[in-house]
Amino acid sequence: MSDGCGPDAEAVTRGLGFDCHDVSPVVSVRFPWELANWTLPVLEVLIVGGAVFALLHAIRRHRAGDPVNLVLWCASLVYLFVTEPPLYFPEWFGLDTVYGFIFAHNLFTVQFMGDRLPLYIVAFYPVISQLAYELVRTLGIFRDRGPLAGAVAVAFACQVFYEPFDQVGPPLRWWAWNPANDVVNHPALATVPLTSMLLFASVSMAGLTYLVVRLTRGARLRWWRIVLAGVLTPLTMVVASVPAGFAGESGTARAWILGVELALVWAAGAWVVFTRRGPAEPLSAFARWYPALYLAGMALFWVRALGDGVPIGSGLYALACFAGAGLLLGALYRRAPARAARE
Repeated sequence: MSDGCGPDAEAVTRGLGFDCHDVSPVVSVRFPWELANWTLPVLEVLIVGGAVFALLHAIRRHRAGDPVNLVLWCASLVYLFVTEPPLYFPEWFGLDTVYGFIFAHNLFTVQFMGDRLPLYIVAFYPVISQLAYELVRTLGIFRDRGPLAGAVAVAFACQVFYEPFDQVGPPLRWWAWNPANDVVNHPALATVPLTSMLLFASVSMAGLTYLVVRLTRGARLRWWRIVLAGVLTPLTMVVASVPAGFAGESGTARAWILGVELALVWAAGAWVVFTRRGPAEPLSAFARWYPALYLAGMALFWVRALGDGVPIGSGLYALACFAGAGLLLGALYRRAPARAARE
């Protein structure tokens, strides 16, 4: 049996259409037309292109004297490499008896680590962190209300932009959760574990952004600030998971606790974003174009998933997230100066 391809991994990957025993240990490359369906290469272009766009924007802001975007972009990758390997290979870290096998990605055009880590996932970390931070920064929340309120707004922004992706991924075979994993993958909202919705989609990105802003604002770009922020970010998820831990093995109690925490993300984040009336920062090209393009791409993927008639994630929750993201973009375009900033 291949390392990291136990019975659960074998069952999940075969459901996606490939065998986890037959993988490339370091990197693999495929033609786009060889993938499971057309949404996979389109998703790669949307996310990898967004990461490049975000990097160019971060470099321009750094040259203009603000290193936060660039530190956040890089720290997102540090956070990725701290968290992803234990998720893919829990047995390497002695976590297999604690968490078990959680999920598997499908085969994309470019894949790493025994075909467990697609290139677009590497790009997704800086994309979602930059998208949320840039929206909140442009609204002037970090400037006027400080890092903590800004991080709360980022948690809300990440939730409404990330969950349309999170809910539609399994139906389109971008990845598959292990249904036999009761420790991490249950309770769930339709196809998505509540822990993923709360801890990754909101808490971790808010924690990462808060750490980066506190460590970097008004300071020079230093590599240790990047590493420290990325390494400390998982601790924010540990703290946020403590309340659900008191529920023990009761799935119902855990679902209620996680649901209440998620509702607090919505309530607190929306209050911070939509009660602010001060002037916004100049609108950058990245903030002007990419969040709307990303949202349009997600809408296209949902049309494809609904047209297939396959079981999908929570359509109502995704619709609420689309509405929240639309209101956030509306606030951005209404308040920010029409002229794009020249960083």
